[in-house]
Amino acid sequence: MKRFFKLKRIYLLLLLPLALLALFAASRSQEIAEHMFARGIFIGISWVMSHITGLLPFSLMEFGIVTLPFLALFLLIFFIAGLVRHREDRGFRLAKAFLNLGCIASVVVFLLIIGCSINYYRYPVANYLDLSVEPATKEELYGLVVKLAKETSAVREELNSFENEEGVYTLSISKKQLGKEAVQAFGALAKQYDIFDGYYPRPKHIYFSRIMSQTELTGIFCPFTMEANVNIDVPDYSIGSTMCHELAHLKGFIREDEANYISYLACQASQSLELRYSGLMEALILSGNALYAKDADLYFEARVCYSEGVSRDLRANSLYWEEFKDKPVSNAAQKINDAYLKANHQEDGVQSYGRMVDLLLAQYRKEK
Repeated sequence: MKRFFKLKRIYLLLLLPLALLALFAASRSQEIAEHMFARGIFIGISWVMSHITGLLPFSLMEFGIVTLPFLALFLLIFFIAGLVRHREDRGFRLAKAFLNLGCIASVVVFLLIIGCSINYYRYPVANYLDLSVEPATKEELYGLVVKLAKETSAVREELNSFENEEGVYTLSISKKQLGKEAVQAFGALAKQYDIFDGYYPRPKHIYFSRIMSQTELTGIFCPFTMEANVNIDVPDYSIGSTMCHELAHLKGFIREDEANYISYLACQASQSLELRYSGLMEALILSGNALYAKDADLYFEARVCYSEGVSRDLRANSLYWEEFKDKPVSNAAQKINDAYLKANHQEDGVQSYGRMVDLLLAQYRKEK
């Protein structure tokens, strides 16, 4: 037993209760969640980790997902071989193995809580943007959809020369360049709202993006590596807004509806037509879906304002995702994502992605 407690790694077990204590404190005080963690410890960890992982030309998260099963299998075989060779020391080796597993779990939970979960308790982003989120009438929602449809159609008109043979929008620049412009967009947004000031690494492209589409995910923020990971197999119009969405998580804005809205703001702050169109399309889709659910007749009235180019891109998007809809992998991924969001007090689960409309409506009223 004395030999066991001499192992220095045993102190890593303390990270778990520390993380749970921090989560409890944050859940009881938005001041603590905001100033001590979201704008304090989290920003420090994010700055250091994203500088390190940003040096890699590939996604460290994806590399880990691919290689960790093989590493785990190798370590398991090595461990079993050790038990066979050293029968007299099996008790200590088993205890040491359980300690190692406990330490790994402690570190993982600590990073997940400090790098992600604790930020669900911070102030809403509306506090920093001087927005008043209130219930909206269907007439207001209709007005928002019409406004977005006209703006989206106008930008799409300027991109008409970048279409494939089916008349669907395609990127006029490389995805790498689009990532650079996404980072620059946050620099422009920070000039309007200093809460977004800071370092942003370039978004990481997922190599196995087609496989990622089977989970119906377009991007993943990894709190363990502080990377903004992006599915680049999806329709071109959505890639830019996804990049900005995942970069928003790197500033500690973890709620999905807020990350969507911040992505929209960053895209509109950009000089890039590609980013502006991407942000507008995502806002239009979510607002249009909300209007359809509220009043289908008003939605079809608003559809008159959608240009042919916008409509073609929407049809192409639906066709793309139809291939992955209601498949075992996508259903399982959706259930896991839904459970995770609800566990972090986003009671609507995956439906919280559509609550961005409340923030768009608040901005709509403010501008009016």
